[in-house]
Amino acid sequence: MNRRKFLTRSLAAGTGLAFVNPVFGSIVTPQSSTASLEISLAQWSLHRKLFAGAMDHLDFAKMSQSFGCVGLEYVNAFFKDKATDLHYLKEMNRRAEDHQQKNLLIMIDGEGGMAEKNAQKRLVNIENHYKWVEAAQVLGCHAIRVNLHGGEDRLDAQKAGIDSLNRLAEFAKPLGVSILVENHGGFSSDGNWLATVMQNVSNDNIGTLPDFGNFCIERKEQECISAYDRYQGMSDLMPFAKALSAKSHAFDVQGNETQSDFFKMIKIAKENQYSGYVGIEFEGTLDSEEEGIIKTKNLLDKAIAASY
Repeated sequence: MNRRKFLTRSLAAGTGLAFVNPVFGSIVTPQSSTASLEISLAQWSLHRKLFAGAMDHLDFAKMSQSFGCVGLEYVNAFFKDKATDLHYLKEMNRRAEDHQQKNLLIMIDGEGGMAEKNAQKRLVNIENHYKWVEAAQVLGCHAIRVNLHGGEDRLDAQKAGIDSLNRLAEFAKPLGVSILVENHGGFSSDGNWLATVMQNVSNDNIGTLPDFGNFCIERKEQECISAYDRYQGMSDLMPFAKALSAKSHAFDVQGNETQSDFFKMIKIAKENQYSGYVGIEFEGTLDSEEEGIIKTKNLLDKAIAASY
């Protein structure tokens, strides 16, 4: 298959200037670009506003800057018909540059499971991701996040996932893009299962995107009935991490997240010599999306200062 070649546009470095959060009027300051761990914003944190049409996808960079974040983690659902629209992708680049943000990765959903049992379907699913690899190159993103969904048998799903990741990584390697797997439900939320996949892939542009909170293996009627220990899971996945997601839902009166000990999570990252970005991914409903992002940012600042 002949694939369109795109040019990667570089993004400007942050200026370090303070600015006013337009939502609450509070002064926030971006992190120094020399920090060992920098804070990015996962677009899913604003999914309610985006799905409701209360926010335009192209305003994501501006919103991220307003919270003091310095990197962008896109979700393909919010520009799903624009993967091959070079004009639109260039405009995303311009917005990122205008607001001193770095495009980091695209989280890919809805393109088919990479551990699909049916080999023919799985090959189609792999090819469905090609356009997003190319879009990532245009945006200057270092990676896309994929899902190892679709498997029925634990061992067969591992074998299928390994094969899929290697195939997609071979396509992505000349474009300078990595393929990351998140603990994102099913077998992938079993840290040992996913670590075994990582130990058996053959391309160095494959890695993990450990998420603080996604360690529910099986749900029944919206309730988690089988879960993997989140701290053990982080320890399993961090040796392969090329990105990191700070999932948050709710906070106590001290500002701590009620489900995950952020200080412990960041300590695990430090112990594994992780450097780079940690993305805010707020999913709660007790706070507004803006309030939840700010609370997560404040907590991450404290946890990073305590460990790095």
